[in-house]
Amino acid sequence: MKSAGLPRRIDHLGRIVIPAELRRLLDINEGDYIQFSAEDGRVVIEKLEERCTFCGAASDLTEFRSKLVCAGCKADLAGAGPPPTAE
Repeated sequence: MKSAGLPRRIDHLGRIVIPAELRRLLDINEGDYIQFSAEDGRVVIEKLEERCTFCGAASDLTEFRSKLVCAGCKADLAGAGPPPTAE
């Protein structure tokens, strides 16, 4: 997809505003996660779909300690016991 440029200035904290037209077009909403990468000398911004941190499942997700976990992995973790400690 190629579009006419929508110039934005980077502020003193390194932030930019994604134009409302692009957010609507790409269904990017407040609270969504986006990922930045570099490709062929360009900055690429992609919307991240919510997925389980461990297995990548996209359904039945809950948040645990700022990570998304599916019901299956949550059950596995519940039965795993405490994490190992360093000696």
